[in-house]
Amino acid sequence: MQIGLVASLNRPGGNVTGITQVAEEAAPKRLELLHELLPTARVMALLVNPTDPGLAEPQSREVRSAAQTLGLELHVLNASTEREFEAAFAKLIELRASGLVIGGDAFFTSHSKQLAALAVRYRVPTVYQQRMFAAAGGLMSYGSNVTETHRLVGLYAGRILKGDKPADLPVQQATNIELYINLKTAKALGITVPLPLSGRADELFE
Repeated sequence: MQIGLVASLNRPGGNVTGITQVAEEAAPKRLELLHELLPTARVMALLVNPTDPGLAEPQSREVRSAAQTLGLELHVLNASTEREFEAAFAKLIELRASGLVIGGDAFFTSHSKQLAALAVRYRVPTVYQQRMFAAAGGLMSYGSNVTETHRLVGLYAGRILKGDKPADLPVQQATNIELYINLKTAKALGITVPLPLSGRADELFE
């Protein structure tokens, strides 16, 4: 809606509808999860893709607000190419940031394994939105269930093929949010995951 694809979620209008994942709303929660895991940390960072201001700006705003509420210092770092990933992680060390939240972005999703590997190499506790990040060695993932999203897309595709008009189909939001924790990575980082947190996880990687 912010980038003008639809007039509103309930009445998209035009010839476009679809499914949206929780991105802006979940980013502050990812910071809260890191804070729960690292309660004594005072400096955190957020990585965003500046070439997509429609996502980067609201996520930065929401995570900054969450950091202020939690009494944390937050640094916003930018990366829009693979080469900039390494520089961003090096900057984290320079800033002495205790943890990193990766903002929701399709570019980051397509490089989940690379980002997970960098987080492990630089020994930075990191959280992202996709399960594949934690599965690849990242510390935590918290975000929409991709399988649910694909199922909803399939249902809408079927309805449109049967004659429904996209303008009459409200944009749906995938509401099933899942938490994944990589206990092997936590151990390698010297982090003890508290039972209340691990108990809320949908899946633990060991």
